[in-house]
Amino acid sequence: MTARIIDGLLLSQQLRAEVAERTAELTARGYQPGLAVILVGNNVASQIYVRNKIKACNDNGLYSVYDCYTDDLTEADLLTRIGVLNSDPKIHGILVQLPLPPHINAYKIIEMIAPEKDVDGFHIANAGALMTGKPLFRPCTASGVLKMLEYQGIPLAGANAVVIGRSNIVGKPIAMLLVQADATVTICGRKTRDLAVHTRSADIIVAATGKRNLVTASMVKPGATVIDVGISRDDDGKLCGDVDFASVREVAGYLTPVPGGVGPMTITMLLISTIEAADRAAGGNGCDCTRLSGGLCSTRLQTLLI
Repeated sequence: MTARIIDGLLLSQQLRAEVAERTAELTARGYQPGLAVILVGNNVASQIYVRNKIKACNDNGLYSVYDCYTDDLTEADLLTRIGVLNSDPKIHGILVQLPLPPHINAYKIIEMIAPEKDVDGFHIANAGALMTGKPLFRPCTASGVLKMLEYQGIPLAGANAVVIGRSNIVGKPIAMLLVQADATVTICGRKTRDLAVHTRSADIIVAATGKRNLVTASMVKPGATVIDVGISRDDDGKLCGDVDFASVREVAGYLTPVPGGVGPMTITMLLISTIEAADRAAGGNGCDCTRLSGGLCSTRLQTLLI
Protein backbone atom coordinates (compact mmCIF):
# COMPACT_ATOMS: atom_id res chain seq x y z
CA MET A 1 0.00 0.00 0.00
CA THR A 2 1.21 3.48 -0.88
CA ALA A 3 -0.54 6.38 0.81
CA ARG A 4 -2.41 9.02 -1.13
CA ILE A 5 -0.84 12.40 -0.49
CA ILE A 6 -3.10 15.16 0.83
CA ASP A 7 -1.71 18.14 -1.07
CA GLY A 8 -2.08 21.23 1.11
CA LEU A 9 -0.67 23.47 -1.61
CA LEU A 10 -3.27 22.37 -4.14
CA LEU A 11 -6.18 22.74 -1.74
CA SER A 12 -4.87 26.13 -0.62
CA GLN A 13 -4.72 27.34 -4.22
CA GLN A 14 -8.33 26.33 -4.77
CA LEU A 15 -9.48 28.09 -1.62
CA ARG A 16 -7.40 31.20 -2.21
CA ALA A 17 -8.98 31.76 -5.61
CA GLU A 18 -12.31 32.11 -3.82
CA VAL A 19 -10.70 34.13 -1.02
CA ALA A 20 -9.52 36.64 -3.63
CA GLU A 21 -12.99 36.80 -5.15
CA ARG A 22 -14.69 37.47 -1.82
CA THR A 23 -12.01 39.98 -0.88
CA ALA A 24 -12.71 41.91 -4.08
CA GLU A 25 -16.44 41.94 -3.29
CA LEU A 26 -15.89 43.32 0.21
CA THR A 27 -13.35 45.84 -1.05
CA ALA A 28 -15.85 47.13 -3.60
CA ARG A 29 -18.22 47.82 -0.69
CA GLY A 30 -15.54 49.77 1.17
CA TYR A 31 -14.45 46.97 3.51
CA GLN A 32 -11.14 45.70 2.21
CA PRO A 33 -10.16 42.94 4.66
CA GLY A 34 -7.16 44.11 6.68
CA LEU A 35 -4.67 42.09 8.70
CA ALA A 36 -2.01 43.44 11.07
CA VAL A 37 0.91 41.15 11.85
CA ILE A 38 3.30 41.91 14.70
CA LEU A 39 6.75 40.35 15.04
CA VAL A 40 9.03 41.01 18.00
CA GLY A 41 12.64 39.84 17.78
CA ASN A 42 14.76 38.19 15.12
CA ASN A 43 13.64 34.56 15.27
CA VAL A 44 14.42 33.31 11.77
CA ALA A 45 11.53 30.84 11.61
CA SER A 46 9.09 33.51 12.77
CA GLN A 47 10.39 35.90 10.13
CA ILE A 48 9.70 33.31 7.43
CA TYR A 49 6.20 32.60 8.76
CA VAL A 50 5.36 36.30 8.88
CA ARG A 51 6.73 36.94 5.41
CA ASN A 52 4.56 34.15 4.02
CA LYS A 53 1.47 35.55 5.73
CA ILE A 54 2.04 39.06 4.40
CA LYS A 55 2.69 37.72 0.90
CA ALA A 56 -0.54 35.72 1.03
CA CYS A 57 -2.43 38.89 1.97
CA ASN A 58 -0.88 40.87 -0.86
CA ASP A 59 -1.43 38.10 -3.40
CA ASN A 60 -5.13 37.84 -2.57
CA GLY A 61 -6.08 41.50 -2.27
CA LEU A 62 -6.08 41.91 1.51
CA TYR A 63 -4.71 45.04 3.13
CA SER A 64 -1.82 44.25 5.46
CA VAL A 65 0.26 46.02 8.09
CA TYR A 66 3.55 44.50 9.22
CA ASP A 67 5.02 45.76 12.50
CA CYS A 68 8.53 44.43 13.11
CA TYR A 69 10.20 45.30 16.42
CA THR A 70 13.54 44.51 18.00
CA ASP A 71 13.48 42.20 20.99
CA ASP A 72 13.96 45.07 23.43
CA LEU A 73 10.43 46.31 22.79
CA THR A 74 8.66 46.75 26.12
CA GLU A 75 5.49 44.92 27.00
CA ALA A 76 3.78 48.25 27.67
CA ASP A 77 4.63 49.55 24.20
CA LEU A 78 3.34 46.38 22.57
CA LEU A 79 0.09 46.60 24.52
CA THR A 80 -0.28 50.22 23.43
CA ARG A 81 0.24 49.30 19.77
CA ILE A 82 -2.38 46.56 19.95
CA GLY A 83 -4.80 49.06 21.47
CA VAL A 84 -4.26 51.33 18.48
CA LEU A 85 -4.89 48.46 16.06
CA ASN A 86 -8.03 47.47 17.96
CA SER A 87 -9.42 50.93 17.17
CA ASP A 88 -8.30 51.03 13.53
CA PRO A 89 -11.30 50.45 11.23
CA LYS A 90 -9.01 49.34 8.40
CA ILE A 91 -7.72 46.45 10.49
CA HIS A 92 -10.08 43.48 10.89
CA GLY A 93 -7.58 40.93 12.15
CA ILE A 94 -4.58 41.16 14.48
CA LEU A 95 -1.92 38.46 14.73
CA VAL A 96 1.00 38.51 17.14
CA GLN A 97 3.63 36.04 15.98
CA LEU A 98 4.69 33.68 18.75
CA PRO A 99 6.98 33.07 20.54
CA LEU A 100 7.59 36.44 22.17
CA PRO A 101 10.76 37.43 24.08
CA PRO A 102 10.81 36.18 27.70
CA HIS A 103 10.15 39.61 29.21
CA ILE A 104 6.81 39.90 27.41
CA ASN A 105 3.82 38.01 28.83
CA ALA A 106 2.27 36.31 25.80
CA TYR A 107 -1.00 35.65 27.63
CA LYS A 108 -1.42 39.32 28.49
CA ILE A 109 -0.64 40.31 24.89
CA ILE A 110 -3.16 37.90 23.37
CA GLU A 111 -5.83 39.02 25.82
CA MET A 112 -5.29 42.63 24.71
CA ILE A 113 -6.46 41.79 21.18
CA ALA A 114 -10.14 42.55 20.66
CA PRO A 115 -11.95 39.17 20.39
CA GLU A 116 -13.60 40.27 17.14
CA LYS A 117 -10.12 40.80 15.65
CA ASP A 118 -8.52 37.68 17.17
CA VAL A 119 -8.19 35.85 13.86
CA ASP A 120 -5.75 33.36 15.40
CA GLY A 121 -8.48 32.23 17.81
CA PHE A 122 -6.21 32.38 20.88
CA HIS A 123 -8.05 34.98 22.98
CA ILE A 124 -9.73 33.37 25.97
CA ALA A 125 -13.12 34.48 24.64
CA ASN A 126 -12.57 32.44 21.48
CA ALA A 127 -10.60 29.62 23.09
CA GLY A 128 -13.34 29.20 25.68
CA ALA A 129 -16.12 29.40 23.11
CA LEU A 130 -14.36 26.64 21.17
CA MET A 131 -15.65 24.31 23.89
CA THR A 132 -19.22 25.09 22.82
CA GLY A 133 -18.42 24.90 19.11
CA LYS A 134 -19.27 28.55 18.54
CA PRO A 135 -16.18 30.77 18.71
CA LEU A 136 -15.86 33.79 16.45
CA PHE A 137 -12.63 32.25 15.16
CA ARG A 138 -11.03 28.83 15.39
CA PRO A 139 -7.25 28.42 15.55
CA CYS A 140 -6.01 28.42 11.98
CA THR A 141 -3.92 25.25 12.04
CA ALA A 142 -6.72 23.23 13.63
CA SER A 143 -9.22 24.54 11.09
CA GLY A 144 -6.81 23.74 8.28
CA VAL A 145 -6.38 20.16 9.46
CA LEU A 146 -10.14 19.60 9.66
CA LYS A 147 -10.61 21.16 6.24
CA MET A 148 -8.03 18.79 4.74
CA LEU A 149 -9.79 15.79 6.25
CA GLU A 150 -13.15 17.01 4.98
CA TYR A 151 -11.72 17.71 1.52
CA GLN A 152 -10.48 14.13 1.23
CA GLY A 153 -13.77 12.72 2.51
CA ILE A 154 -12.13 11.09 5.54
CA PRO A 155 -14.93 9.83 7.84
CA LEU A 156 -14.68 11.48 11.25
CA ALA A 157 -17.82 10.33 13.05
CA GLY A 158 -16.95 7.23 15.05
CA ALA A 159 -13.30 7.29 14.00
CA ASN A 160 -10.55 6.63 16.52
CA ALA A 161 -8.24 9.65 16.42
CA VAL A 162 -4.95 10.14 18.23
CA VAL A 163 -3.52 13.64 18.60
CA ILE A 164 0.15 13.67 19.58
CA GLY A 165 0.91 16.99 21.24
CA ARG A 166 -1.28 18.96 23.59
CA SER A 167 -0.33 22.60 23.05
CA ASN A 168 -2.99 25.28 23.43
CA ILE A 169 -2.17 26.51 19.93
CA VAL A 170 -2.39 23.26 17.97
CA GLY A 171 -2.93 19.97 19.79
CA LYS A 172 -5.83 20.85 22.07
CA PRO A 173 -7.82 22.78 19.42
CA ILE A 174 -7.44 19.96 16.90
CA ALA A 175 -8.60 17.45 19.50
CA MET A 176 -11.62 19.61 20.34
CA LEU A 177 -12.65 19.97 16.69
CA LEU A 178 -12.34 16.22 16.20
CA VAL A 179 -14.50 15.61 19.27
CA GLN A 180 -17.11 18.00 17.88
CA ALA A 181 -17.01 16.00 14.64
CA ASP A 182 -17.95 12.89 16.69
CA ALA A 183 -14.54 11.23 16.59
CA THR A 184 -13.26 9.32 19.62
CA VAL A 185 -10.12 11.22 20.55
CA THR A 186 -7.02 10.36 22.56
CA ILE A 187 -4.51 13.11 23.35
CA CYS A 188 -0.93 11.99 23.92
CA GLY A 189 1.78 14.09 25.56
CA ARG A 190 5.43 13.73 26.42
CA LYS A 191 4.63 11.55 29.44
CA THR A 192 2.31 9.19 27.58
CA ARG A 193 3.45 5.61 28.10
CA ASP A 194 3.63 3.27 25.11
CA LEU A 195 2.71 5.85 22.47
CA ALA A 196 2.66 3.18 19.77
CA VAL A 197 -0.06 1.27 21.61
CA HIS A 198 -2.36 4.24 21.09
CA THR A 199 -1.36 5.06 17.53
CA ARG A 200 -1.62 1.49 16.21
CA SER A 201 -5.35 1.48 16.88
CA ALA A 202 -5.97 4.92 15.38
CA ASP A 203 -7.87 5.58 12.19
CA ILE A 204 -6.50 9.13 12.22
CA ILE A 205 -3.16 10.27 13.65
CA VAL A 206 -2.34 13.96 14.01
CA ALA A 207 1.27 14.59 15.01
CA ALA A 208 2.03 18.06 16.37
CA THR A 209 5.16 17.94 18.52
CA GLY A 210 8.07 19.33 16.52
CA LYS A 211 10.04 16.11 17.15
CA ARG A 212 11.28 14.88 13.80
CA ASN A 213 10.44 11.35 12.69
CA LEU A 214 8.59 10.61 15.92
CA VAL A 215 5.94 8.58 14.09
CA THR A 216 7.32 5.58 12.23
CA ALA A 217 5.69 2.94 10.06
CA SER A 218 5.52 0.41 12.90
CA MET A 219 3.27 2.82 14.82
CA VAL A 220 0.66 3.18 12.08
CA LYS A 221 -2.30 0.95 11.35
CA PRO A 222 -2.49 0.00 7.65
CA GLY A 223 -4.78 2.41 5.83
CA ALA A 224 -4.79 5.05 8.58
CA THR A 225 -4.80 8.77 7.82
CA VAL A 226 -1.69 10.55 9.11
CA ILE A 227 -1.59 14.34 9.40
CA ASP A 228 1.86 15.82 10.06
CA VAL A 229 1.67 19.25 11.70
CA GLY A 230 5.22 19.27 13.06
CA ILE A 231 8.07 21.10 11.42
CA SER A 232 11.80 20.86 12.05
CA ARG A 233 14.98 20.26 10.06
CA ASP A 234 16.96 17.13 9.38
CA ASP A 235 20.74 16.77 9.60
CA ASP A 236 21.09 18.29 6.12
CA GLY A 237 19.02 21.32 7.04
CA LYS A 238 15.98 20.28 5.03
CA LEU A 239 12.47 20.77 6.38
CA CYS A 240 10.86 17.66 7.83
CA GLY A 241 7.97 16.81 10.10
CA ASP A 242 7.04 14.61 13.02
CA VAL A 243 6.38 11.69 10.69
CA ASP A 244 8.97 9.47 9.01
CA PHE A 245 7.48 10.20 5.61
CA ALA A 246 9.26 7.53 3.55
CA SER A 247 8.34 4.59 5.78
CA VAL A 248 4.85 5.73 6.81
CA ARG A 249 3.92 6.34 3.18
CA GLU A 250 4.12 2.59 2.61
CA VAL A 251 1.57 1.87 5.35
CA ALA A 252 -0.86 4.78 5.63
CA GLY A 253 -3.93 5.36 3.50
CA TYR A 254 -3.55 9.15 3.45
CA LEU A 255 -0.55 11.25 4.44
CA THR A 256 0.35 14.94 4.47
CA PRO A 257 3.85 16.02 3.39
CA VAL A 258 6.21 18.50 5.04
CA PRO A 259 6.56 21.00 3.51
CA GLY A 260 3.44 21.43 1.37
CA GLY A 261 0.88 19.96 3.72
CA VAL A 262 -0.65 21.67 6.74
CA GLY A 263 1.48 24.84 6.51
CA PRO A 264 -0.20 26.38 3.45
CA MET A 265 -3.62 25.54 4.87
CA THR A 266 -2.84 27.36 8.11
CA ILE A 267 -2.19 30.58 6.20
CA THR A 268 -5.28 30.07 4.03
CA MET A 269 -7.49 29.69 7.09
CA LEU A 270 -5.95 32.89 8.47
CA LEU A 271 -7.06 34.70 5.32
CA ILE A 272 -10.53 33.21 5.65
CA SER A 273 -10.79 34.33 9.29
CA THR A 274 -9.73 37.85 8.31
CA ILE A 275 -12.43 37.93 5.64
CA GLU A 276 -14.97 36.70 8.20
CA ALA A 277 -13.99 39.59 10.46
CA ALA A 278 -14.31 42.09 7.61
CA ASP A 279 -17.68 40.65 6.65
CA ARG A 280 -18.95 41.17 10.20
CA ALA A 281 -17.61 44.74 10.16
CA ALA A 282 -19.57 45.29 6.95
CA GLY A 283 -22.77 44.26 8.70
CA GLY A 284 -22.75 40.59 7.83
CA ASN A 285 -22.44 37.65 10.17
CA GLY A 286 -19.38 36.03 8.64
CA CYS A 287 -21.44 33.27 7.03
CA ASP A 288 -20.83 34.46 3.48
CA CYS A 289 -17.15 35.14 3.86
CA THR A 290 -16.01 32.46 1.46
CA ARG A 291 -17.55 30.14 -1.03
CA LEU A 292 -15.14 27.33 -0.50
CA SER A 293 -14.67 24.54 -2.99
CA GLY A 294 -17.91 22.78 -3.72
CA GLY A 295 -19.94 25.80 -2.71
CA LEU A 296 -19.04 25.62 0.99
CA CYS A 297 -19.57 28.89 2.79
CA SER A 298 -18.14 29.47 6.24
CA THR A 299 -21.41 28.66 7.99
CA ARG A 300 -21.43 25.23 6.41
CA LEU A 301 -17.76 24.83 7.23
CA GLN A 302 -18.51 25.64 10.85
CA THR A 303 -21.33 23.09 10.79
CA LEU A 304 -18.90 20.48 9.53
CA LEU A 305 -16.49 21.33 12.33
CA ILE A 306 -19.05 21.26 15.15
